[in-house]
Amino acid sequence: MKQQQFELENQPLWDEIESLIEDLQRKRQHRQLSKQQHLQFPLLYRKLCSHYALARSRGFSPALVDQLHVMVLRGHPLLYRFKGEWGWRILQFVFTGFPRALRRQKAYFLISLLAFLLPGLIMGTACFLNDDLIYSVMNEATVAEMEQNYDPANDRPGRSVERSSDTDFLMFGFYIMNNIGIGFRTFASGILFGIGSLFFLLFNGLVIGGVAGHLSRLGYHDTFWPFVSGHGSFELTAIVICGAAGLMLGHALLAPRQQTRLQALKMRALEALPLVMGAALMLLFAAFIEAFWSSSSVAVATKYAVAAILWAVVILYLVFMGRNDGSG
Repeated sequence: MKQQQFELENQPLWDEIESLIEDLQRKRQHRQLSKQQHLQFPLLYRKLCSHYALARSRGFSPALVDQLHVMVLRGHPLLYRFKGEWGWRILQFVFTGFPRALRRQKAYFLISLLAFLLPGLIMGTACFLNDDLIYSVMNEATVAEMEQNYDPANDRPGRSVERSSDTDFLMFGFYIMNNIGIGFRTFASGILFGIGSLFFLLFNGLVIGGVAGHLSRLGYHDTFWPFVSGHGSFELTAIVICGAAGLMLGHALLAPRQQTRLQALKMRALEALPLVMGAALMLLFAAFIEAFWSSSSVAVATKYAVAAILWAVVILYLVFMGRNDGSG
């Protein structure tokens, strides 16, 4: 990118940051911008720092580099005012930062979704039609355990005999470790030029789809689907988001453009970080639902109704949350 194009694309953002800096430097009672606008400052400041580093690395004019440097220096002390406002920052991240960050990376999300969903649907259909196909992705012992977990005779659906006596709190901890492990592997393996993330998306899609098809074939509808449909909205979506973040790392290494691979990887990792943090929160919430709701004895119809609401909430949240000020 040439300097002129760089300036044209980013001048509105620099003007916005300049206005924020001037307003934050005023005494509290004289400020003109809203609290919501102030909470955008940390995110915008990180972008400013990125632009400053980019301008220096590409040898843009000293005047532009100095202009950005001065803004970085003026904004630095203001950034630390937000350190004591963790509650606001967390809320700001949940209600605007995370869904906006995901929408900015929607191409990666769609690729990740296809890599997970298509194998799952194909394998699920195939395992529903063929009783032996499940053994191509799972060994006999694992299949037997899965059948036992969702056997209608099991009064704690989704739990093995070994864990049937565990409390909901113990299972909550177990699900957190399990979910975070899957999400982290799907994200971190993207460092292998994206191949690792694609592998885990494909593998998880095949396994989950295969289990769903196989158990449906056995007639375990009233134990399997009510159990997974609720927490699945958060868990499966979070896995896809982790895959998208991993693909961002892989793309940075495959196509670093005018940067070194290390520089491109660092920049992409910063952009992927909100996705990983948001996905971790979703996996945590999924573990809570799985431990305290999914295995409960609530009526099947009620579980389906709650699952429909949860899926609607997740979709509406990721698509629309944080669009109020028109910034996407």
